[in-house]
Amino acid sequence: MDMRLEAIVIGVADVERAKEFYEKLGFTCDVDHEASEGFRIVQFTPPGSNTSVLFGKGVGAGEPGAVQGLYLCVDDIAAAHAEIKQRGIDVGEPFHFGASGQTAGLHPDRTRYATFATFSDPDGNGWLLQEVDRRAE
Repeated sequence: MDMRLEAIVIGVADVERAKEFYEKLGFTCDVDHEASEGFRIVQFTPPGSNTSVLFGKGVGAGEPGAVQGLYLCVDDIAAAHAEIKQRGIDVGEPFHFGASGQTAGLHPDRTRYATFATFSDPDGNGWLLQEVDRRAE
């Protein structure tokens, strides 16, 4: 039986502000449905992903900014970093882990799973870019 992770629910303080951020980031808005004044669900999907991020009003999410460690895997972190910066998102410089811990810059061998960059949405939900051009075999 296949099981697919459809969405991760995050808390946001301002649905419109979050919606603008994820549109600016280049995610696709799949759903924006307001059933009543107290219930609105918004779902965005990153390009190439099968899993979405979901937020809104009355959707049972935790506190705004409480979700950390949301991974966005990309084939080329240098290109992804440049595109995200070009979109006006404040993204940290790439880093990797070397013999002395966290080290600035791309992993020297560009080993998959080894280079990262971070950014947050306006509420502080934390995202981590990770270079993964293919899964481990």
